[in-house]
Amino acid sequence: MRYTTTERFTGDFVAALRTGRVDDFKGRFRRADVLLVDDVQFLASKARTEEEFFHTFNALHDAGAQLVLTSDRLPRDLEALEDRLRERFEAGLVCEIARPDHGIRLAVLRKRVQHDDIQLADPRALTVLADRITDNVRALEGALIRVVAYHSLTGRPIDVALANEVLDGLYPESRRPTPGAGNPAGAALTVEHIQDVTCEAFGVTRDDLLSTSRAASVAWPRQVAMYLAREHTTESLPSIGRSFGGRNHTTVMHACKRTSERMASDPEAYETVRALTARLCTVPS
Repeated sequence: MRYTTTERFTGDFVAALRTGRVDDFKGRFRRADVLLVDDVQFLASKARTEEEFFHTFNALHDAGAQLVLTSDRLPRDLEALEDRLRERFEAGLVCEIARPDHGIRLAVLRKRVQHDDIQLADPRALTVLADRITDNVRALEGALIRVVAYHSLTGRPIDVALANEVLDGLYPESRRPTPGAGNPAGAALTVEHIQDVTCEAFGVTRDDLLSTSRAASVAWPRQVAMYLAREHTTESLPSIGRSFGGRNHTTVMHACKRTSERMASDPEAYETVRALTARLCTVPS
């Protein structure tokens, strides 16, 4: 069995082309009895990679292997993919994965705590996370990581109080924009509104944020704004990238990763993102 993401598949394929090891690449994927590929929607607009994946798909299918693919939309909605590949996706069993229920969310957290040997002062802290983070498992694990990071930075025990405090800042129970922040109360947050609030907070212009500048005074606000857009809107990674000067989804992923890492190691960065989140959102009284 082999698991990969479309991004990793693409990167490995490009590396194989550059080093002349395409046969080795093909062997790794085409000899699998089960292949799991995450985010296949990102194959779009990658002609060489899409063609290679098409042949890999056919080789595995003909060999009787199993393929499990995930996407953020149905096969028929992957309009940027070639018809021949989209048709093969549609020929399989298509299932929608519903949001995990409370029991599953709690089980995921307990498994992660056990795997990472996280010491809980109060196991009810996990119940707080499971109660308040309902969207998906990634968001749930991200919330746990933030609680653990804050525990490491402050030395405070991981208990109900700490879990609630961290979630109040980063995952408010209501995502209504704060009155006076530029959006009508109760309106859904937009990437544009997040950009405006971030620009004001950091003292940069929208042109700076959308520019190609890599100066630290611009790159960090841009990364924070992308992170907030990922956390607090329903926009896809490619859509967020387009809103930031036509960047691709991998740039957005990198920005989110860098922001998370900096928040985990730098209290000032954590407080900056927390304050911006509090400004964008309010918690009901």
